[in-house]
Amino acid sequence: MRVLVVEDEEQLADAVARGLRLHAIAVDVAYDGREALELTSYVDYDVVVLDRDLPDVHGDEVCRELIGAGGASRILMLTAAGRVRDRVGGLSLGADDYLVKPFAFAELVARIRALARRSSRAAPPVLERAGIRLDPARRTVVRDGRQVALGRREFDVLHELMRAGGDLVTSARLRANVWDEHSEAGTGVLRVTITSLRRKLGGPAVIENVPGRGYRL
Repeated sequence: MRVLVVEDEEQLADAVARGLRLHAIAVDVAYDGREALELTSYVDYDVVVLDRDLPDVHGDEVCRELIGAGGASRILMLTAAGRVRDRVGGLSLGADDYLVKPFAFAELVARIRALARRSSRAAPPVLERAGIRLDPARRTVVRDGRQVALGRREFDVLHELMRAGGDLVTSARLRANVWDEHSEAGTGVLRVTITSLRRKLGGPAVIENVPGRGYRL
């Protein structure tokens, strides 16, 4: 799962991002609306956590832009305004959910996960290919009846490859969807992850390297 946190209070934004990463969620942070629109122009986020009261480009405008672009990202709007008309106003802009500050962090995580499950881009509950059965909800992998224990990055890389259904997945796409912008995700890191994934899956080999382009099952 990839989440964008858009919040101009930097300490709050960074605290939320740190907490989400502890829940195995890849997180990018934007401190204003312009940066948020730039990031969403080239990254397909599952959920955008959007502060409504942003300076410069207001959160309402960011929400309109995201909805107008036709992307599949779900929008969770944050605000200090808790009146019913404020909540209705945010939802009428196209936001999928609304959370009033201050909020319980556990509730934020639960709402983000619920929105990610509703995303139109969500993969089928269980993916099967080449004798591999991957369950995204339980984060389990079975190959030819054998349970395969994978690390977080290995699982997410395999998930991306299986979602592609045998089509090529570029190295850039893997790095963008599996690692967040604060992680070191160069070509070397990806190669090491792929090597470890291949070893754990065992033979016969199912991950093909297309030199200079990426990988596919």
